[in-house]
Amino acid sequence: MKLDILVITVHPDDAELGCSGTILKHVALGKKVGVVDLTRGELGTRGTVESRAEEAAESSALLGLSIRENLGLRDGFFKNEEYEQLELIKAIRKYQPEIIIGNALYDRHPDHGRAGELINDSCFLSGLRRIETKSGESYQAPHRPRLLLQLIQDQYIKPDIVVDVSDYWDKKLASIRAFKSQFFNENYDTEEPQTYISNPAFLKVIEARAIEYGKYIGAKYAEGFTCRRLLGVDNLFDLR
Repeated sequence: MKLDILVITVHPDDAELGCSGTILKHVALGKKVGVVDLTRGELGTRGTVESRAEEAAESSALLGLSIRENLGLRDGFFKNEEYEQLELIKAIRKYQPEIIIGNALYDRHPDHGRAGELINDSCFLSGLRRIETKSGESYQAPHRPRLLLQLIQDQYIKPDIVVDVSDYWDKKLASIRAFKSQFFNENYDTEEPQTYISNPAFLKVIEARAIEYGKYIGAKYAEGFTCRRLLGVDNLFDLR
């Protein structure tokens, strides 16, 4: 299946936190959007691999994703090296997205920045025809997305572009809350310890940032992204 947008992030729930409003907006526009999670989040303090997979499936249905796949790399211990790059190249060539959205290039969680660099390098390598990969018995064609963006996670980063997601904010929150084991949920009965992200204040910070990004373009809520190259527009009147 060829996708219009492929979101590649390291942990199940990273896509929801960083860009689910943008996902919802483009699905509503008729675009095919998918998510590839690099790890199963097995080192997380709360929940299990199985519960997080169930939560990811629930969130995927809310978002209207065309596909969601987990590469099963080692949470916390994956590297930006040949094995991981080849696994990611196979996924990029499999779905041939026009646009990829990846993890932030630096952040509080060391996996995020490392994943951001892995995604960046793999996108470039995926376009090299002398790197051969297979899907089943068939060789895959080289493919490099025309645009790679990075979402913004825990640490504040000044965005290069913001997307108005005001109409999709409530559904974004629903997709995040689908991860009941990870974020505050008064109906989640657990004796597991509280974490940085399970504190009720955490989602308030996510909302505050979206309000801040939105104010610059006259929107109630917006999501921000960075890009390592210059971005262009065809018409200055399309800018807000």
